[in-house]
Amino acid sequence: MNLHDWIDELCDLLDIDSEADESLLGDLAEIAHDNVHPAAGPVTAFLLGVAAGSRDARPDAVERMAAKVQALAEAWDRPAGATDAVDKDAEADDEIDEELSHLDEIDIDEDEEEDLLV
Repeated sequence: MNLHDWIDELCDLLDIDSEADESLLGDLAEIAHDNVHPAAGPVTAFLLGVAAGSRDARPDAVERMAAKVQALAEAWDRPAGATDAVDKDAEADDEIDEELSHLDEIDIDEDEEEDLLV
């Protein structure tokens, strides 16, 4: 069974009359995932479907809505996984770097080093 067959069966199960463009939805979900948040892909596709259904939109109208959603996702100000500048604690990072730099200064004789590795 391929994706198109799945969509047909799913529409029958949910008792909806819809022609879903799996390529358009897949591309849109991937762009939202990559530019917004990993969970944004399926949520975006779902909300596009809700919007299309509430307007009883024809396929060309769905394509126009999808283009607007894609433009929003592509222009999103933070890529997936990026943190806000306020999330970064430069002072804490400096303290950690300072602590780690002292590890090189610790002298361990060869016998102690072998004991530590065992």
